[in-house]
Amino acid sequence: MVIDSHHHLWHYTTDEFGWIADDCLRRDFDAGDLEREISSAGVDRTIVCEARQCIEETDALLKTAEESEAIAGVVGWLPIAADDFAETLDRYLSAKNGGLVGLRHVVQDEPDDEFILRPDFMRGVRRLRGTGLVYDILVFQRQLANAIRFVDGQADDQQFVLDHVGKPMPGREGEWAVLVREMAKRENVACKFSGVVTEVGNGYDSVRRVFDTVLEAFGPNRLMWGSDWPVVTANMAYGEWKSIVDRLVAQLSESERQAILGATAARVYGISS
Repeated sequence: MVIDSHHHLWHYTTDEFGWIADDCLRRDFDAGDLEREISSAGVDRTIVCEARQCIEETDALLKTAEESEAIAGVVGWLPIAADDFAETLDRYLSAKNGGLVGLRHVVQDEPDDEFILRPDFMRGVRRLRGTGLVYDILVFQRQLANAIRFVDGQADDQQFVLDHVGKPMPGREGEWAVLVREMAKRENVACKFSGVVTEVGNGYDSVRRVFDTVLEAFGPNRLMWGSDWPVVTANMAYGEWKSIVDRLVAQLSESERQAILGATAARVYGISS
């Protein structure tokens, strides 16, 4: 089973998606658009991630996942640092909504690079232990050291996923490689090979160097590919990115290819075939 571990859906408005700079992304992207893209690229299932930090979007994504056979899970947003987060979380867990597989917060946009270490945020993430929910870490390279400290402050059996390979900074990939290898020493952290062309450009050699680094660091059983669709389309088409990933994994064994293309995501997020 081929699983795209990271994409978005949205109904575009300038107020809610002010972070979108590319004109080609300033429109609606819905499940129908997604299904057309993945069917032509040989992808079976997907995981949709929040792009707007509000409960309303999480609810909307869960509803869409119920209606679309393509979407296997939702990484949503809930107010993790709020005083009443425990009650909010219990509400979603008691609803037994199997579509919710994880949570994330857009830490990369927080003005305080130590936001991820705030006691209220750390406390909230600790409440995910034992729920089966994954926490996706979305940070820039400059925040990776604090993200490592964050993981070290959590339980060893809480599953984390590093989004977009930790967003390497062009010209400082050597520093990024040191940090990402350090993060990979934590066995409860997996990594998404996604968002790469947005950060380092669409040259194959640049992408391959990033892939080689995270493959060596995490191994295929903790590495999963993702499209970051529709954001990726500002640089290349969905199918073109999938073709690059296929070319990169062609060097590997069949079991290693299967891990990166779907088995790792299925295991980490608890997705059955």
